[in-house]
This record gives sequence, C-alpha cells and structure tokens, in this order.
Amino acid sequence: MHNEALEQYSAALKAGQRYYKAAVARGSSPYPTVLDELTQGSVANGMADLGNVNVPTELIVGTKSAGRTFALAGNFMPLLPVTSEFGMKWIALCDAHLSEEGIRDPIKCYEYFGRFYVQEGNKRVSVLKSYDAPSIPAIVTRIIPPYSEEEHVRLYYEFMAFYALSRLYGVEFRRTGDYARLQAALGFEPDHVWTEDERRRFSSGFSFFKGVYERCSDRNPEITAAEALLGWLDLYPFSSLRDLTATQLYQQLDKIWPDIAARAESAAIPVSTVPEAKGQSVLQRLRRVAHADRIEIAFLYAFDPETSAWTRAHDEGRRYLEQAMGEHVHIQIQRAYNHDYLAAIERAAADGAKLIFATTPSMAADCRKAATLHPELKILCCALSQPYSGVRTYYTRNYEVKFLAGVVAGIMAGKEPIGYVANYPIQGVPAEINAFALGARSTNPEARVLLRWTCIGGDPVQELLDSGVRILSNRDVIRPGQTKTAMELGTYMVTDDGGSVPLVTPLWNWGRLYEQIVNSIFSGAWADIARSKSIHYWWGMDSGVIDLSYGAALPAGVRGLGEILRRGFASGTIRPFRLELRDQAGNLRSDGSEALSPEQIMKMDWLCDNVEGEIPAFEKLLPMSRDTVRLLGVYRESLPPEKEAPQL
Repeated sequence: MHNEALEQYSAALKAGQRYYKAAVARGSSPYPTVLDELTQGSVANGMADLGNVNVPTELIVGTKSAGRTFALAGNFMPLLPVTSEFGMKWIALCDAHLSEEGIRDPIKCYEYFGRFYVQEGNKRVSVLKSYDAPSIPAIVTRIIPPYSEEEHVRLYYEFMAFYALSRLYGVEFRRTGDYARLQAALGFEPDHVWTEDERRRFSSGFSFFKGVYERCSDRNPEITAAEALLGWLDLYPFSSLRDLTATQLYQQLDKIWPDIAARAESAAIPVSTVPEAKGQSVLQRLRRVAHADRIEIAFLYAFDPETSAWTRAHDEGRRYLEQAMGEHVHIQIQRAYNHDYLAAIERAAADGAKLIFATTPSMAADCRKAATLHPELKILCCALSQPYSGVRTYYTRNYEVKFLAGVVAGIMAGKEPIGYVANYPIQGVPAEINAFALGARSTNPEARVLLRWTCIGGDPVQELLDSGVRILSNRDVIRPGQTKTAMELGTYMVTDDGGSVPLVTPLWNWGRLYEQIVNSIFSGAWADIARSKSIHYWWGMDSGVIDLSYGAALPAGVRGLGEILRRGFASGTIRPFRLELRDQAGNLRSDGSEALSPEQIMKMDWLCDNVEGEIPAFEKLLPMSRDTVRLLGVYRESLPPEKEAPQL
C-alpha cells in the first residue's frame, strides 16, 4: 500500500510540474488562487455558515491565504520532492486514503462566487484530486458580495437562491433566469425546497448527463453542462435519463447541439428583409433550372379556414402558391385543430412532405421538436423571430402600413385625439403602435394617439369613443378580397350617427411570400444558409407580401399622398424609424442619424411620446391572452418560467 502511495505521489508530482510549466509559458500564475489576495479591498455583505457540504472537487480552485501555497500547482498537484516534509505528509495521507480508515475529516474552506478556497486541508484536497474524487466533504463558510446590477453579481444571487432550495453545487449557468428555468423544467414551484430524495435523483441523473455531455463539449467548451441540460429538457423529460444508455444520450445531444449552442449564446437571429429572388444572379438562375423539379409541401392549420380569418389568409396564400408554381409543387393540408402540432408534422413527414409551413406562432415549440427528430425537413413557422435552430420563421413588417394609416389618420383627425386598439403586447406590436403615431405626427404635429388593448378585458372601442375619438385604428390585417365591416378591421372614421367610414385597410398576401421561399429552395439559395442557423424572413411592402387599400370615401388629396408614400415604401426609400425618437418619459431613443435596426424594431418595448397609454403588465392580461404573450411577448425573457409536469 505504501508503494502505491509513493507511485501516486510521483504521478501527482509530474502532473503538478506539467501544470506549472504550462502556466508559466502562458504568463499566468502557476499556483492556486489566494482568496485573501482576490478579495483585497473588497467589501463583503456578510458571511453565511453553510455547515457540512460535499464540495465538487472541480470547484476547489484556491486557498484562503498564501501559507504553503508554493508547495502546490494551480491544479492542487504537488511541486515539492518526495523527500520533503510536504511530500512525506502527502504520502501518509494517501496511505490513509487507501486503507479502510480513509480520509474522514472534512476540510475547512470558504466559498466565494461559487468557487472554494481551502483554509485547512490542502494536502487532503491534493490527494483526493489526484484520484479524481468527484467531491470532498467540507465545512463551508460563504462570503456574500454586496448586491449590484452587474451581470455576474445578479447571477450569483440567483445561484444563492437556487442553493437555498436545492443545496446543490456544480449546477452552473452563465445567464440570469436560468436557475429559475431549471427549477420550473423539473416540475417544481419557484419556492419548492428539494427533498433529500429529489436531490439524490437529480444528482445521479445530472452526473450521468454531464459525463456524456463532456464528449460533446469540445465543440463549444464555454457551454456548461447545466446549460446543455436545460436545452435537452426542452425536448426530453428528466426521468428518461434512467432508461437511456450513454450512446443514446450522446446521439440525442448530437442532434440538438445547434439548439443548445443557440440557447447558451443568445446570439441575434439573422433577418432577411428582402426576398432572395429580387437579386438572382445568372448562376442562381442556372441552379434553379438544375434543381427545379417537384417538392412536397405541407401547410399546418391550427384553425378551420371557414371560421378563422387568420388561417383563411394563409389558405389563400396556399392557393396562390399552387397557381404560381403549378406542377413543381404538391401541397397537402395537415389540420391540427386539437393543437397537437407535433403529430401533424409527423403525419406530414410520413406522407412525404419535405417543406412545412406552420401557420400559427403557437406551433413554434413543436416545430423545434420536429426539426430535431427530422433534420431532413425544411420547417418554417409564422412567428416573429423565434430563436430555434433548424426552424426558420417568417412574418411581415406590419409597421410600414401602420405608418401610412397614421398619416391618413393624422389628416382626418384634425384636433381630435386618435384611437388605437392593440391586441397583445408581443414583439412587433409596439413598433406598429409607434409607427402609426409617427405617421399621424408627420401630417398633424399635435396628434395624440390614445392606446387601448383587447387583451385586458372591457370594451376598448367604446372606451375610445367615450374619450372623444372619431378616427380609430382597430385590428390589423385581412387577406385580399376578404369582406369585413370597417368597425372590425383597419382604420376608420366614426360618423355622427354611430356608423363608420373605412379609410385605410392593410392587406396580407402570404402567397407571394410562400412563392419566393419555394423559389429560394429551387435556386439553391436556401441551402446556402447552414441548417443549424436560424433565420427570420421579415418582408415588407417592397416584396409585395403586405399592402393596403383605401376606402372609397377617402378624399382624393389624402389618397394621393398615401399613394406617394406607398410607392416610397415599395421602393425601399421611406424608413419611418429614421427620425428623432423620444419615449413617453422624454428619453431620446434615436437621434435620427441612423435608422433603427430590424432587431431594435422587433424588440421595441417602449412607446413614443405622443402615445397615451401603456404596455400592459403580464399580471393585467386576461388568462386566455397569457400563453401568447409568454411565447411572443416583448417582456417574455423576464417572465418567470411555467412549471412543467413533475420530473423527479
């Protein structure tokens, strides 16, 4: 046994010397970090006695004070010869570890920002680390830093809250909110205190997951195992870890790795604002001829087109596509009126579909699952910029027609306030409200826009009429040829007898978008973008996917001005957000020297200074509105996650 301890010291010494030389070569300290030096001059917010804790050895990174630090390399392997006093004591401890007695006494250490610094027991740590022990018993004192809005401090405070519930170290995130997301993903309420059995089952499953994950992590070593687990839990229940082999789990991680990376990196999604077909080169046209054959397409409907104007608009787009592409497309309709979208995609794939158009934003999560299960499918979901790899999203720049509607409303309103009815506080809607308000101001500098919402109950139209409004913008967009009363859609004027006169009605033409997406597949442009990357098609009036019509009663001069501006949008020369912009609090949001970027417009969560009203808080929304806002809301990242079904 003693000989084994000598051999272990020799191996540990070599590991320490390698670490020392590598650290010196890269210009960093070759010794363990010293907490006293790290915190010198820092102010603590207090200390907390955590008692006996099994500390993950990988999180032990330093010592409390300098002391005998020079006997150890930064990896806690020895640097002194075997004949030194340190070496002899190390070997004696190793003998004890190899005996039935073992190393029993806990070390004493301090925890600071989730890392541990040894006060007593450096040699015990060194011996156990040399044997790759997963954890070491310790008596831990936590040093609590003062709270601040710095990201790493906020994240650490979230970890402390998580630790108070779970009593777990080693679960590490780099983004605020992820500890709460994990708690919810495991089926726990936000304040649920874990039982010993829950802690044991999670630790066992997470240890298995982490071991397999480390085989994938060389692709992006900054992604933590906990971040990978959170991405995996979007698709698979934690309980399934019990039944998976390491090979099966590796295959699952391999499939969803792009999504894991996208979640962890939170990178902005590329936005396509102009259809590819507009700038086709000769080479692309030749590629289209070479690839043009026939493609099987599935349209997923969440509602019956006979009763849903939204689905009816997309169904008109389907018909347009069939006419435009002829024999090059074969289209199937998958009805998912029970909202089991994943099953509908499975049916579509079984029936030979290669391209899926999911026509409702609520389908986004199941589209992501389907993209993981069927990487051969091309899947698009009609939603505003959902960050899922393997799934592309598409929508229209509604704010362009809202600006034109605002121009007309400003002229027609005179000195009276203008009403605006919005549906949900989701991405893109504040931009539409602000574009309308800016359009009204462009023709009426004193224009005030009174904002109301359908998602919080009451009768928003009647409230606006009672406030003296006679020019009102109601719901957003209809399909070409659809007949609706002016009081239901578009911007209209209320007459003295309570009737209404339509002024401007926006129109969708989804078929133009579908045609151009299919053309991009035939031309090869689709394949030029890596499958693992998300992309959002956000097209406007210049692509023909959105337009507007004028009411017959609109004065000719106003119609003429509208047409001039409409042509400006269609040619791409008018950009309503290249202005000096101030919010309701008077803060300068843009000096007008540059137009806002697509991402700034999509994620706009403020209102212009001539808008009277507010973006409603989540708590004020009707229950039926909350799922939509949770999925697409302007403040979705700040919402507490919904608890899943029990997982442990």
